[in-house]
Amino acid sequence: MLTHWKSLQNNDYIGAYSFQPGEEKIVTISRVQRTMVPGPDGKREECTIVHFVEKEKPLILNATNGKMIEKLSGTGYIEQWAGVRIKLVVEKVKAFGDVVAAVRVKNEKLQQIQQQPEIPPCADCGCKIEGAGKASAAAIAAGSKKKFGVPLCAACGAKRREAMDAEKEQPGPAQEAETEVTGDAEADG
Repeated sequence: MLTHWKSLQNNDYIGAYSFQPGEEKIVTISRVQRTMVPGPDGKREECTIVHFVEKEKPLILNATNGKMIEKLSGTGYIEQWAGVRIKLVVEKVKAFGDVVAAVRVKNEKLQQIQQQPEIPPCADCGCKIEGAGKASAAAIAAGSKKKFGVPLCAACGAKRREAMDAEKEQPGPAQEAETEVTGDAEADG
C-alpha cells in the first residue's frame, strides 16, 4: 500500500491522495449539507459536503461532481440523494493553470439500495434507539415522537408511559375539592 504525502496532513475530506493508483471507491450517500470548511490559507468557506454511509471521508462537492450526481440520481434535490450509490475515481484535470489529480464521480449507474432513514438518539437518555420485539428502531422512534413529541428508546418510552399512568391515577385538584365537599356533606348528614 502506497502512502501519499497529502494523506499525512490530517485532511478531513476525501481527495485524490485518498486513493491507491487505479483504485475506485463505491460509496452510498447518507446526507448532503452546507458546512464551514477551512481552506489551505486558514480562511473558512461555506461548502457543500457529501457524507457517505461507508467509513469514508466526506467529499467537498464541486459543480462537476454535483452535475454528475444529479444525472445519476435523476434529481438535483440534495434531500433526495440519500441512498444513491456512486463510484469515485481519480482523473487528471486542468485546474489552476496546471494538470492535477482530482476526485470525480464516474458516469456509471450503479444498483441503488434503499437507505433506511437516520434515527435520532433517545431524547431522554441520549442512547441509540434500537428495535424491540417486532418493532423496528424507526417505528419506535416515530411512535414515541407521535405520543410524546420526541423520539425515545423503548425503555424511556415505557418510563414516560408509567409516569403518565401514575398521573392519571392521582386525583387532580378538582377531584380533591369534590371529595372534600362530598366528605363534608356526608359528615353533616
